This record gives sequence, C-alpha cells and structure tokens, in this order.
Amino acid sequence: MRMVDLIAKKRDGLVLTKEEIQFIIDGFTEGSIPDYQMSALSMAIYFKGMNEQERADLTMAMVNSGDTIDLSAIEGIKVDKHSTGGVGDTTTLVLGPLVAAVGVPVAKMSGRGLGHTGGTIDKLESVEGFHVEIENDEFIRLVNKNKLAVIGQSGNLTPADKKLYALRDVTATVDSIALISSSIMSKKIAAGADAIVLDVKTGAGAFMKTIDDSVELAKAMVSIGNNVGRQTMAIISDMSQPLGYAIGNALEVKEAIDTLKGEGPEDLTELSLTLGSNMVYLAKKADSLEEARTMLEKAIADGSALESFKVFLAAQGGDASVVDRPEELPQAKYTFELEAKEDGYVSEIVADEVGTAAMILGAGRATKDSVIDLAAGLMLRKKIGDEVKKGDSLVTIYSNFEDVSAVKEKLYENIILSSEKVEKPVLIHQSITE
Repeated sequence: MRMVDLIAKKRDGLVLTKEEIQFIIDGFTEGSIPDYQMSALSMAIYFKGMNEQERADLTMAMVNSGDTIDLSAIEGIKVDKHSTGGVGDTTTLVLGPLVAAVGVPVAKMSGRGLGHTGGTIDKLESVEGFHVEIENDEFIRLVNKNKLAVIGQSGNLTPADKKLYALRDVTATVDSIALISSSIMSKKIAAGADAIVLDVKTGAGAFMKTIDDSVELAKAMVSIGNNVGRQTMAIISDMSQPLGYAIGNALEVKEAIDTLKGEGPEDLTELSLTLGSNMVYLAKKADSLEEARTMLEKAIADGSALESFKVFLAAQGGDASVVDRPEELPQAKYTFELEAKEDGYVSEIVADEVGTAAMILGAGRATKDSVIDLAAGLMLRKKIGDEVKKGDSLVTIYSNFEDVSAVKEKLYENIILSSEKVEKPVLIHQSITE
C-alpha cells in the first residue's frame, strides 16, 4: 500500500477502505507518512468529502492511535455531553450535578479555555482547592460513589487527532465536516462514554455560523457515534449571543449555582434541562424525555442538584462552602458599568467579540501560556430583544486593572442597539437522533 495511491484515490472522489484509513493513520502517527502527504490527503478530503463509513473508520483509527479510558468499572450507562464551544457556555457546571442527582453517572473529561471560548476546568478552579489531577482508580471510585467526577484530558488520548489538527490548522483544511466530526467524536469515544449528547452551537459565537452548517455537522457526528456503537444524539442551540449573563470563570460558577437553585437565566436553565433530559433518557433512567425533564426539575426544586454540586466540589478538594457563600469566589478589584448611549432595543450581541473583550480582561487565554484571571469577566445586563433606556447598564465589567477603555470600545462596537423592537432569538433549533 502506498500513500501516494491513496491520495490519488481520494482526489478522484473514490471511497477509502477501513484498512486503507488504518494504514494512513498508523503511518502518520508513527512518522512514516510525512506531513506533506497528509496535507495533500486532507485537502483531497476537504474537496471530495467522506461517506458515513469512511468517517466512522477514520474516527476509530484515531481512537486506536493512543490510550482509551476504560469506564467499565463504573456502574450504569455513562453518558457524556459535548459542546462545540461558545461564550458563557456554563452548561457542564449545571448538567454534571443535575443529572448526577437523578442517578446518571457522569465521568467527565474536560479541557481549558483558549481565545474567546471558556474552559470547564478553568471555571471549576475558581473554587479554592478544587483540582482535576486525580488517578484513574480514584476517578472511577468518585463516579461510583457520587455519580460525578471531572478530570483533565489525557496526554496520550487520540495523538493522531492532535497531530492532524495541527496540520489542518496551517493548511486551510479545518473547515471540513468529515475532519471536524471525526476529530470531535474520536475524543469523545476514547473518553469511554456509552452514550453521547452533543450540543452543536450555531450563530456568531459558534464555529458553525449558519443553521445548515450546524445541522450538517450534527448529523455527521450522530452518524459516527451510532455507527461505532455509541448511542448519540444532538441538539442545535443558539450562540448568536452569549448563553446566560455571565462571561468569566468565577462569574460563571456563581451563575451555575444560581441555576441549580432554580434562579438562573432562562436560556441557560432551558438548555440545561433539554440536554439533561436527553442524558437521563439515554442512560435509561426515564422512559421518555418528558419524564426525564420532570425528574430534573424536581432535583432543582428539592435542592438535591445543589447538594450534588457541593459533594462533587468537596470530593475533588474544593471549598464547597462557596455554594452557600458565593462571595468567597475570587472577586475583581474594580467594577465598571457600560452605559447605553441612547434609547432602543438590543438587536445584536456579537458573541465571539464579546468573548474576546472578556479575554482582554484576563478571563480567557490569548495563548496556551497565558495566565487566567479567575475574577475577571463580564455580566450582561441586557440580551437581544430587551428594551434599553439611555444610561442603562448594558454590561458590568469586572476587572483587576483600572483602564478598561479598550474593553468598553470593543463592547460598544459589538452590542448593537436598534430603534425598532427586535424578537428574541430561538434558543433550541432542532434535535437530531439519526
């Protein structure tokens, strides 16, 4: 088998076999297939695509290129949730304890933030003492005991995907449905879940900006999951504006606590209940989505979801008292109000640019080596469709430095007011199960 022949085969729009894909990934991972040939194949895939079987075979070849996590010692059906990223996306902090409270085991592998997108681990580390550096046996013990634990991503999980992604990033082949879907799903499958719920974002703050592209990606990932024996479904949700009100690590932890109390933002609460209902249903803890949602609503109402969060934080070294006293979370030295310059209605909040404003404050990383300011961030006071009077606060800025003029300028440029009344955006566009 020769790589040049396989490049030509895909260039001509033909289907690669499982054995050919395995040959490619094995050779690329261990170095016998050079970057320039893999770049050529990536471009061929970009233009010619892959069918469902090719995508599934590529995914599993990348899964098998490194370590996989064995969760078989955890009792019950393990359901993972993956979001394609966004701004103010606090759902993991809400979903983990919420579904754990009704008996669904959540063995979560999470990452750190980069750029305008926040990372779950950074947010959790706003809680003093909390850590994700735990051994695999302890991780499994905690999930069996508390139904929830979070660890950082393994160094040798899907090395082929890491290597291929770095290559795609510099060869203009990131935007390939086949390569995006297999990249995401390889990590989810290697992480050991039995079933997967996908939150595929759409809009200005999302990787996929249009509904059609988001649906295409969601269908590709659901197909891969079901093809390789993982029951998988996807929700297409809005990211035309930040989710919830809080953008920034400690601020988002406080918002998650509010949501688990039943006092959170309407959109964050609704998305958490929708995704959570699907997780509970896939875990076979409920016979219908309606029954699953009722169970979750009860867990919020009776306080068991909040208690689940406390137990989870304490089990991983965190100071769980912040749940009752969130003022003990990291606090910024300064707060500033971004005041509306005129009357009107909020017509647009450009999510990724607002996320970048939070990053300038230190709430996100410009590079992998950047140091996060856990207290810094933004609290939206208005969302799309809300009426605004001149002088009203649009955003509260939380900062540990006094000069926030650059942040204010970026926010004014990306929070647009209209004289005409604007409809609130649809939060959940559709559900995809096959």
